[in-house]
Amino acid sequence: IGRCGNKLDLGFFNGAKRLSAEYLNTGWPDWLVTVAPEAVQGWAPLRADSFERLSKIGQGTYSSVYKARDLRTAKIVALKKVRFVNTDPESVRFMAREICVLRKLNHPNVIKLEGIVTSPVSQNLYLVFEYMEHDLVGLAATPELKVKCLMQQILSGLDHCHSKGILHRDMKGSNLLIDSNGVLKIADFGLATFYDPESRQPLTSRVATLWYRPPELLLGATRYSAAVDMWSTGCIFGELLTAKPVMPGRTEVEQIHKIFKLCGSPSDEYWQKLEVPPTGMFKPLCQYK
Repeated sequence: IGRCGNKLDLGFFNGAKRLSAEYLNTGWPDWLVTVAPEAVQGWAPLRADSFERLSKIGQGTYSSVYKARDLRTAKIVALKKVRFVNTDPESVRFMAREICVLRKLNHPNVIKLEGIVTSPVSQNLYLVFEYMEHDLVGLAATPELKVKCLMQQILSGLDHCHSKGILHRDMKGSNLLIDSNGVLKIADFGLATFYDPESRQPLTSRVATLWYRPPELLLGATRYSAAVDMWSTGCIFGELLTAKPVMPGRTEVEQIHKIFKLCGSPSDEYWQKLEVPPTGMFKPLCQYK
């Protein structure tokens, strides 16, 4: 079986039925353990009736997030309900990849996965996280000393991710959470992936929110590195200082031209060497300096 996060084809694994039965005995649903057993290895599922949902606090493309109370401890937590189709192995693998990524991370500036709520018969799955009061969205222009503190925490958490071979691929203010003590944690690893700098395996370019998307992704690159997260982090840095998005494009074409106008556009030699799909629609008519 390959590393967690890669495609797992357990349909032809001789011990699949035995493996499935072993995990089912611990309470995990069959649709999960036959496709991505590494996601839950060594863990037992938490019971849904152990939590009281209090309010909905977030909504995304692939998930909804609720504020909840752990009835066993009275602790306030966040429950992330992940959207997927449990009859579609690819959908389950996509969901399980986030779990694999989170289980590999352990850092004070990265959100901690505390457990998984499901049952052998349930079609729903909730990820249990520590509860954080705020995110970075909508902050007024931040004093320089506070910006330094926030950026140090962001870069420290991001360095940990990259050291574990993980790209976040969706760094932005709403995915950076802060508690009442000013501790910042990187959250929402739904688009994260494992990566190997030496691998030639293509990656999708359809990641990162538009205003924080680096030029190589806008140009369709399928081979990239931790630099994509660093670009997004630079955009966050500028946003903290100015209290507004640095490059708020409305379309991909407008976004790339905003980047060229602010940072300068590549030379003709660069365009000729660029290993991305045809870029004629993005290339500016005049050279930005």
